[in-house]
Amino acid sequence: MTLFATMPRCNRSFAPLIVLLATALWMAGPLAPLVHAQSPAAGPDDILIEGGTVLTITNGVRDDTDILVRDGTIAEIGPDLEAPDGIEVYDATDMYVMPGIIDAHSHIAVSSINEATNPVTAEVGVGDVLDPFEVELYRALAGGVTTSHVMHGSANPIGGQNETIKHRYGAADPDALRMEGAPRTVKFALGENPTRVHGEGNDIQPTTRMGVEQVIREALKNAERYAEAKRLYDAGERPAPPPHSERLEVLAGILSGDVIVHCHSYRADEILMLMDVLEDFGVEDVVFQHVNEGFKVAPELAQFGAGASIFADWWAYKFEVYYSTAYNAAILTQNGVLTSINSDSPELNRHLYHEAAKSQKYGDLTDNQALRLITINPARQLGIADRVGSIEVGKDADLAIFDEHPLSIYAIAQRTIVDGVTRFDRALDPDDMRLRVDPEASVDASTHGTHDHGVRCMQGAFLQATQRGLRLQHTHSH
Repeated sequence: MTLFATMPRCNRSFAPLIVLLATALWMAGPLAPLVHAQSPAAGPDDILIEGGTVLTITNGVRDDTDILVRDGTIAEIGPDLEAPDGIEVYDATDMYVMPGIIDAHSHIAVSSINEATNPVTAEVGVGDVLDPFEVELYRALAGGVTTSHVMHGSANPIGGQNETIKHRYGAADPDALRMEGAPRTVKFALGENPTRVHGEGNDIQPTTRMGVEQVIREALKNAERYAEAKRLYDAGERPAPPPHSERLEVLAGILSGDVIVHCHSYRADEILMLMDVLEDFGVEDVVFQHVNEGFKVAPELAQFGAGASIFADWWAYKFEVYYSTAYNAAILTQNGVLTSINSDSPELNRHLYHEAAKSQKYGDLTDNQALRLITINPARQLGIADRVGSIEVGKDADLAIFDEHPLSIYAIAQRTIVDGVTRFDRALDPDDMRLRVDPEASVDASTHGTHDHGVRCMQGAFLQATQRGLRLQHTHSH
């Protein structure tokens, strides 16, 4: 019996592709190891980091200080700590130890970004499609990044659920990336992205910015009715519960405060609009993403208690992002807005300490203010500051060790530790983390273009919209 005959009928159309892939793998020969990293099955390391300059973030800078890591957590901090028998001692003399960097807006370790089939898709979640073998995770570790907030894209006024992950590269189980106990979050989006995908691309609401507002209001009102129907049923005042809706369950979680809104935004007028909408529904937890015109409404953001997760100096890549400033982080910070700097890019993800340093050139923030933008501030925005974002006894042992001050352009990460496990060590770094490479081969520059700035918020959305538009056109022609 042939291979094709044994395959399920629904898969036989893929048979030639499978044979081609198998042939290519056979011709390629053995593959290089994916990573030099420990398996989570081995458990966390116990390690004593000696003599470093410790940037605690919340308790000042401590020179010539040791950190003892036991069972994946920070056990002790202080001078001249004794190393228990048998544990590794890492000499951090003349080095800087900081909390693992946190990226509050990322699309790392996922290929599915947008579910652009409806203006509201809160029922889907990127956490269900995590790829633990994504080499971008390792490259992020090489930049000291230990945690990422992996977000749905920005095609919909209300998109899917996001996932906060730890960079446990080397684990084979996708669930091992999930940060246990991290609060749930969901993606909202304002402006041109949802209007282009749905209005222009699909001829459905929203076509305009005011249509985006109405989609959000209607969705939250439906969730309000759904939650009330459940309450009445539980109280015995309704004969049957409402039909279950995963979408409305998530939206009801927003109203109850169990789900944090993270909203793609650029313009000041729309930022004010969403705060008005959320206030009408009693929603207090919101973090605005990108927030390029946040400096215009910094006092209003602070008064509402909203967070702002921004680019250091990206703008003008489309019309609604034409107006911004590199002083955004400083203005927001000085107005009391909880501010972070994010990447929205697998490349920029590993350079976040450089992005934070820009806030000193533009706005003259202190070292600690700048480092807070990539540590404790994003941790607070994600609801995980009790575990990460600063170096304190009892917190997760997520640490990044640099040979220079991390705000220096010359700084290079030497070791990155996640939950007590060394996930990156520059001294043991393989020559190349691609599966297969000839270091002496020439590189075809035509395949390595840099025509865009790497933002992935709209990945896949326009393909879906185009396909739906073609189907709609075909239907109308008949």
